[in-house]
Amino acid sequence: MKNSPEIYHFTDNGIIPNSNHPVLIYRGIFNLDPETGVDWLVGHFAENNWTNPFHGKIYDYHHYHSNTHEVLGVYAGDALLQLGGEHGEKIAVSIGDVLILPAGTGHIELQHSDDFAVVAAYPDGMEPDLIKISDERPKGIREKVDLVPLPENDPLYGKTENGLLDHWKSQ
Repeated sequence: MKNSPEIYHFTDNGIIPNSNHPVLIYRGIFNLDPETGVDWLVGHFAENNWTNPFHGKIYDYHHYHSNTHEVLGVYAGDALLQLGGEHGEKIAVSIGDVLILPAGTGHIELQHSDDFAVVAAYPDGMEPDLIKISDERPKGIREKVDLVPLPENDPLYGKTENGLLDHWKSQ
């Protein structure tokens, strides 16, 4: 299962804080039917203490979570996402892809197949807040995002190297 992630850096654009940590995207982590895929993702994330799963689509408006990191595992279909805000990177994702978004990372679903679905999970079962960019930027949001602690485990690889712990430790 182990492969190297695609790495994307997004900076604070004055509206969305984004993060000093990079977004990590692992491609083709599994090739399972959707029912088996969703169970595999939920179980694997939970083994690494990324819990409080949400199943469904990604919101179709720019938003971010200021209080927690998020992992998104695609278990059905495909979609075009935009990360980092309105001028951020457009990224196609499909079944088997896993995205790790550090707290503060803007994201939106621009297009999707009819069957597109993800599992989202959060370190230590955190309950994510939801901040839309149409909202006024909350005072102190940069500091709040920067205070979100590093997770103890990568949602895919646990404590091993070549995952989140390796890519985020020096940030």
